Amino acid sequence: MRAMLAALLMVSISLSGCIDTGDSDSKAFEVDSVEKPGWQVGDWWLYTFETAQFGEDTARLVVTEIDDGEGLYMLGISSEREAQRHAVINHNPFLGRVTIDALSVYENGDPQPVFNFPWTEEDTWEFTLLGENWMAETTGSINGKVIVEATSSSGHSMEYHFDGTHGFIDSFEWNNQDDELQFRMTLTNTGSDYTGDVWFIRATDLKDRLFEGPLDGEVTDTFVDSGHPSGIDFNYYVFYIDVSIPMGGSGTISIKDHAGNSVLTRTYSPGTQSQELATIPSRTDEYTLEVTLTGGQSTIHFMIAGGIENYWEL
Repeated sequence: MRAMLAALLMVSISLSGCIDTGDSDSKAFEVDSVEKPGWQVGDWWLYTFETAQFGEDTARLVVTEIDDGEGLYMLGISSEREAQRHAVINHNPFLGRVTIDALSVYENGDPQPVFNFPWTEEDTWEFTLLGENWMAETTGSINGKVIVEATSSSGHSMEYHFDGTHGFIDSFEWNNQDDELQFRMTLTNTGSDYTGDVWFIRATDLKDRLFEGPLDGEVTDTFVDSGHPSGIDFNYYVFYIDVSIPMGGSGTISIKDHAGNSVLTRTYSPGTQSQELATIPSRTDEYTLEVTLTGGQSTIHFMIAGGIENYWEL
């Protein structure tokens, strides 16, 4: 009997080491395919994009190139219009170069660690994106997808979910300090071996200015095109004009080169509510921006960027 009791005691002691007491310091958690994926040319993700300026649109992000020597993927988009919007609004951070080792995206020429492999709950890290400095935290998972929440030094907020099964973002939302939506993307489908046209526009901001009426006569401003920092000349300019003119107001905007030649002219009548996104030819030069605006609460928001177009036919 004593021998039997001793044996049972030894078994209970050995089993006690297998029981999870909840005291472990490990914060690792189970998600689907937690490690970073290996993309191939032609892999694609269909997203619904939503912005404050343009509402909703749908397009595919597509892997267009893999440079093993530089350790980079290149991501383009199946909509030329979306590529132009990104060039001037800078709303989609996931276009262009992405590092193979950590899927870091580029901001101002530097890779930013938006993803933090391997995923571990309560990990925190910093990066710069969308013109903001962010502090991010892995807060958990839902349905096998990692949840990351981030806040910026100026009070913006961001939440995104990484789907390891599909190898990229499942959802992404960015709101400003007033909790107003700036950009949202939601995954609706994914696949491989994409065939079709794909674009990415490397852009440099040249001017971003909001004019508020009534203005005292004609207001002038300037911007200079000295080419892309890489030394490559721009293929064209991408501009965006958001106009709000109440009844009783009016407005004009024009761009002239150093010789006084007009390269863009617009006239706005009372009651105009419009947005325009378009391109114009580029030429290394100094340009003058001239604006008139009457009527209280009238606004003209003008943005222009120089763009280098990358185009693929897969």
